[in-house]
Amino acid sequence: MGKFVIRKVKTGTMFNLKANNGQVIATSEIYNSDAACRNGIASVAKNAPIAPVENQTAAGYAVEKNPKFEVYLDKAGEYRFRLKARNGEIIAVGEGYKALAGCLNGIESIRKNAPDAEIVVEE
Repeated sequence: MGKFVIRKVKTGTMFNLKANNGQVIATSEIYNSDAACRNGIASVAKNAPIAPVENQTAAGYAVEKNPKFEVYLDKAGEYRFRLKARNGEIIAVGEGYKALAGCLNGIESIRKNAPDAEIVVEE
C-alpha cells in the first residue's frame, strides 16, 4: 500500500504520494494550511481511480471531462501527467518520463495506491 507523506515547506504544506517501494509517484501543489493539504489528499484518493486519461500527445485526442489525468509533453520532450479535480484544479503532478508507457504506468500506480494510502506527517 502506498502512503501520502505530508511535509512543511517554506511557503506552506505539500504532499507526495509514494508507492510501496518508496518512490514518489505524485506531488501536490503547496497549500497554505494543513487542512487544505488534507483536502487535496482526499481529492486525489477519490478522483484518481475514476479519472480517465486524456492523452494530449496523440493527434486528434478526445477531450475528457474532469476529473481526468492529462498526459502531455514538457519542454524537455518528456511525458508528464497532471491529475485534475472535478473543478479543473490540478491536484497532483507526476515526474517526467522518457516513454509514454512509463507515464501511463505512473498513472496506474496512482490509481492503485491512492485510495487506501495511509497519511504520514513528516517532521
